[in-house]
Amino acid sequence: MPSNSQKRAIEEHRRRLTERGLGRFEVRGLEVDKDLIRSIARRLAANDDAASALRAELARRIVGAEPPRLGNVLAALRRSPLVGADLDLAREETLGRDPGL
Repeated sequence: MPSNSQKRAIEEHRRRLTERGLGRFEVRGLEVDKDLIRSIARRLAANDDAASALRAELARRIVGAEPPRLGNVLAALRRSPLVGADLDLAREETLGRDPGL
């Protein structure tokens, strides 16, 4: 069981990580991949141009698509087959029904 000073040191270390925008993760994988995953995590944590390029490449290969871009919802709505259709979306107002209580 860690002593009080060890607990404080761990809390302080994690607080500094959080201030830098870093988080701790636990992942499961093959033992042979441990060094590879750690090196990928270190590279991504650098948060520089190389990290951005690696992040985009991993997302493209794993997800199989380009990283999401802003405005995708609007673009999808503009591609809708209902664009330009003259729809009347007004609803009739009713008082509702008597619950019969």
